[in-house]
Amino acid sequence: QVQLVESGGGLVQAGGSLRLSCAASGRAGSTFTMGWFRQAPEKEREFVAAISWSHGFTHYADSVKGRFTISRDRAGNTVYLQMNSLKPEDTAVYYCACAANYWRPRGEYDYWGQGTQVTVSS
Repeated sequence: QVQLVESGGGLVQAGGSLRLSCAASGRAGSTFTMGWFRQAPEKEREFVAAISWSHGFTHYADSVKGRFTISRDRAGNTVYLQMNSLKPEDTAVYYCACAANYWRPRGEYDYWGQGTQVTVSS
């Protein structure tokens, strides 16, 4: 079993930056994929970014390319999402997720955090 805890959400102005953290505990096998998703009110949850734990391969949704960066600290079992040039449409609850596979960023995820609210004001 894997437990995920997000932190770092908050209120920022458009154009600002924020860094989200996801602390992981437990085991998801020897290798796995970590991802960030978001869900705005009245909308479905959407994929944001993913990273392979072993090699650091990354994949991003088109809407965040060039603005967001996903990274991981293997020693600290932590995944980050650096968000720059934030827009009001980035407002959502952001979720950290873990998939028990080597690298399937758009595949099914097995474990989820509780989410952290990000609000971008205009």
